[in-house]
This record gives sequence, C-alpha cells and structure tokens, in this order.
Amino acid sequence: MDHPLIDLINARIRKAEEEGAFDNLPGSGKPLPDCDDPENAVLNRIMKDNGAVPEVVSLSRELAKLREELRETGDRSARKRIIQDMSLLEARIEIARKSR
Repeated sequence: MDHPLIDLINARIRKAEEEGAFDNLPGSGKPLPDCDDPENAVLNRIMKDNGAVPEVVSLSRELAKLREELRETGDRSARKRIIQDMSLLEARIEIARKSR
C-alpha cells in the first residue's frame, strides 16, 4: 500500500514542477554519478541495458495510471473494475516491498 499522503505529495510535486521550482537546478541535464556496487555491477549493467526497473517501480507506475484513469472515468462499472485492479496492484506492491 502506498504512503497515506502519496496523493498530496504527488500534487505538491506537480505544482512545484508547474511553478518551475525544479528549473535550473545545479547539475540539471547531467547524468547522475555512477554508484554501482562492484558486487552487482554485471547484473546492474544487464538490467540497465534492457530497461529493467525494480518490480515495485513498475507496479507503482501501473497504479498511478489506474488512479488517473479513475479520475477521468464516470462510468460506475468501469470505476468498480479500476478500483478492484488498484486493490490488487496495491497488494502486489506490498508483497514486492516485503520480499526485498
């Protein structure tokens, strides 16, 4: 399950982006420094080369899409399906977090 304030956090981040709070930050547009763990360097390179992200990240992205879809949907049966899908995703995210 996401943090109870995730919607508020995301709204504040969006507002800050719209207001330009993240514009012209030091290092903007430059890649983050490498901080690969030597023990996992090969695995990290393979994952990076294949566009892999942690399961929690991909599931959270799916959940965000469903939340947006829920906001835009007025049909009751569609909303019910979306809410059920969100519930399943939240459970999968929680399982993925605990398995780490």
